[in-house]
This record gives sequence, structure tokens and C-alpha cells, in this order.
Amino acid sequence: MEFGEKLKKERTNRGWSQEELAEKLFVSRQSVSKWENGQNYPSIEVLLKVSDLFEVTVDELLRSDDELKEKVINDSKQLAHPKLKFTFDILFVIGLILFVVKIVGILLTKFTALDITLFGGSFLWNFVPLVLMVVAGIGSEAVKGKYKED
Repeated sequence: MEFGEKLKKERTNRGWSQEELAEKLFVSRQSVSKWENGQNYPSIEVLLKVSDLFEVTVDELLRSDDELKEKVINDSKQLAHPKLKFTFDILFVIGLILFVVKIVGILLTKFTALDITLFGGSFLWNFVPLVLMVVAGIGSEAVKGKYKED
């Protein structure tokens, strides 16, 4: 049984109108209508509410409808992708900032009377920015590539 059919059956078994179900799920009546007619699917959060409301497992709701199952899988990937990519982007920016600080320090020391000493030693300023930027670049591309494939 498709999700829309199951939703309509459970709703009518309880004697609820589309409007009443919509109020319980905090959505519009039009959304409920579209779900029942197979024109659209609810979000993951709404699926959890439907599961609780009708006392059925999420698995029962998903396994009955391949399109809904694919939507939930794609939604969950979209939720994970930006967070992971953002982490790699932050690492890259940190590496870039360290690199720019090093270059500015070298230039100021060379072309002015200032004697700038960078704290942390040469390892920190020579290799850490490079490692951060390379790891972040590779990680970001891997994340982008993985989610484009699926």
C-alpha cells in the first residue's frame, strides 16, 4: 500500500477530516491532500509525527512506498552534506589565515624596521597551514563527489 493510501485509510479510520489531521501535524490541509493523492511527500519530521499519531513504525510508512523511501534517503543526505562540507571549509579558512599571517609577518620584517617573531616555531607556520588546506580541500571534494554520485 502506498503512503498516501495508508495515510488516508488511517485518517478515515479515526474519523478525522484532512483539516483535523493537518492541525495535529501542524501543516496545511492542502499538504495532507497532496500526500494522500501522491502528489507530494512529507518531510522526515512530519513522518515521525505521523508515525507517533497513528502508532505505526516509520519503517511501515517507508517500506510501503519506494518514492517516499528515496525522498527520505535524499533528504537525510542533504542534511548531512552541508554540515560536513562546512567543517572542511572552516579548516581551509583557518589554514589560509595562518598562511596569510606568515606571509604578512615575513613581508613586514623584510621591508620595514619591524622585527616580527611568529610564536609557535617554524613547524606551525610552515606545515600546519599547508596540511589544513590540503586535508580540507580533499575532504570537501570527497564530500561533494559522494553526494553527487548518489
